[in-house]
Amino acid sequence: MSIDANLRERAARVVPGGMYGHLNAALHGPGYPQFFVGGQGCRQLDADGREYIDLMCSWGPVVLGHRHPAVEAAVAAQLAAGDCLNGPGPVYVELAELMVETIPQADWVMFSKNGTDATTQALMVARAATGRTKVLMAHGSYHGADPWCTPSPSGTTPNERADLIEYAYNDLASAEEAAARAEGDVAAIIVTPFKHDSFEDQELAAAEFARGLRALADRIGAALVIDDVRGGWRLDLGGSWETLGVRPDLYAFSKAMANGHPIAAVTGVDSLRGPAQTIYSTGSFWFNAAPMAAAKATIETLRDIGGVALMERAGTRLREGLAAQAAAHGFVVNQTGPAQIPWLSFEGDATLEKGMFWSAACLREGVYLHPWHNWFLSAAHTDADIDRALQGTDAAFARLRTEFGAD
Repeated sequence: MSIDANLRERAARVVPGGMYGHLNAALHGPGYPQFFVGGQGCRQLDADGREYIDLMCSWGPVVLGHRHPAVEAAVAAQLAAGDCLNGPGPVYVELAELMVETIPQADWVMFSKNGTDATTQALMVARAATGRTKVLMAHGSYHGADPWCTPSPSGTTPNERADLIEYAYNDLASAEEAAARAEGDVAAIIVTPFKHDSFEDQELAAAEFARGLRALADRIGAALVIDDVRGGWRLDLGGSWETLGVRPDLYAFSKAMANGHPIAAVTGVDSLRGPAQTIYSTGSFWFNAAPMAAAKATIETLRDIGGVALMERAGTRLREGLAAQAAAHGFVVNQTGPAQIPWLSFEGDATLEKGMFWSAACLREGVYLHPWHNWFLSAAHTDADIDRALQGTDAAFARLRTEFGAD
């Protein structure tokens, strides 16, 4: 029995289902390891000693590469001084100052631990500011795992979603209609900077849609909330809609903010500072100093090395290589999303049969990517790393052609 299989068997006896949530390898397809023992740069090592080029970056948090020396040095120094204390360390102020300096939209910052914390906290601020209840949210959009937004209704009640009104992403008329149904009771419009629903091709936001949501929020007196948990720190250090010229009232950040260390944040405009002070939102570990030190080092390093451009370069090289390989092997594929946060699907593969087979074949070639969730690039992915990954994906395309034939 493999080490991974043994660990799964033991886990099943002491954890419901053995594993749960989005890291449950049983959901990813055959051959995916559940347990990992290490990571360095853009590589991960599973419990059985197999090494992978990591194109998931721990599902987004790792943006500089595993165990980046500047980040780990900052964490080690802070741990030596203290981490979970009776109040935050000075780094709390330093990180907040850095974020306000880095993000043009930000006049203030509030910290927490997970992306769900941040999106929920942002909606609390919006409701405190407006005195309203309803939230407009794109159909199928993922904003976290609290009862109001979890993809699974198990353990929740309909009342916990009663204040959500859905619109279609990139469809401004749909958002206008949703606002009209709320009859003047919209506290917030929440939106992801690009459409990244699982099992579906990604979709970049149209500039007209982004500007239209900003105008709609202004017209009805609601807060525009951008859930930048997935895109933040990879697309633009100032916030993912900076390139579209659209700034929200509230940004929610997490994932890549501290290169794998647990932290999240909401940034807001000055007019919401007072309402933000009125909400009660806290946690025992929200103000730990070590993750804040990690976040400060991560943001500074991304700024200093031009991390966004490095990730875009790596993602573009990967995308071009995959396109050439797919064509050479006779497959029609769709590559969607930003270059730094890509996904590949096969044309006409509604059941994901081809995608699952190809992803599993990539895994056997030492390339860790995913069949139904978007991937992530890091600043640690060099040209040589991408070329090594492309060797594996090319072999996987060859196996796919043997199994299914060309399109």
